[in-house]
Amino acid sequence: MSNGLSRLKALNEKLDKKINSKQNLFDNDFTADSAVSTDEIKITKSVEMEPNNIEDRTLNMESLRKLFGELKIDEKCPSFNDVFKYKAMNLAGIGLKDDDFGELRVGKYIQIIAISYDAIGEEKKKAKNISLGYYGKGELLEVEKKYKIIEFILRWRYEKGLQSIDNYIHLLNKLKTLSKSSN
Repeated sequence: MSNGLSRLKALNEKLDKKINSKQNLFDNDFTADSAVSTDEIKITKSVEMEPNNIEDRTLNMESLRKLFGELKIDEKCPSFNDVFKYKAMNLAGIGLKDDDFGELRVGKYIQIIAISYDAIGEEKKKAKNISLGYYGKGELLEVEKKYKIIEFILRWRYEKGLQSIDNYIHLLNKLKTLSKSSN
């Protein structure tokens, strides 16, 4: 147990050094009135950050519905609610990872790709990619449209994740009901 604790402390020190070195990279770019060390930063949980905050989800769905029309996804998926039947959604031609977020991939075409699974037999499933939006070569894409495409993907993933959480909450409540009725 003590060995695990010492490894955690060592990892924490490494992380602090890495954070400090990254902060130093930006010291010349920005001026700050007062410096805040990483030790002073405390993570607080606020109402705005609650994943199931009704206002947040409502705003997300309104924005998604608007982007659904603006990006002409409705041409491939006529019903807005059907867009959540897909298992996953990816973006071709634009980076979504931290290290390349928002960067256009040179020579690539921009597409919103939805992924569903078709059953083939009893045990196997085959992934099926469906293009929900095709936006041409990345170099020709307007910056505003690029941001809307990224926003659509992120908002869809956010809502899809919350729908999964809702399902697990429902199942846990069902389990509580079952366990109480069996006692």
